Amino acid sequence: MNKQEIIQAVNEGKKVFWSNTSYQVIKDSKGQFLIQYAGGKNYIGLHGVEGTIYENVLNGKEEDFFINN
Repeated sequence: MNKQEIIQAVNEGKKVFWSNTSYQVIKDSKGQFLIQYAGGKNYIGLHGVEGTIYENVLNGKEEDFFINN
């Protein structure tokens, strides 16, 4: 999944994961998209900082993101 597909799926209420179901993509109260580790309160941004050359670079390979209903 690419960045836009991931964001759209999360906005539609679908559960999107990275690598395995321990890492879920969430949208926080500030509207940021994050990858959350299920075992604790550890987060990383879904992608690089907005407004930089890295804003479209995912923190993970596109093929490792998936929807799990």
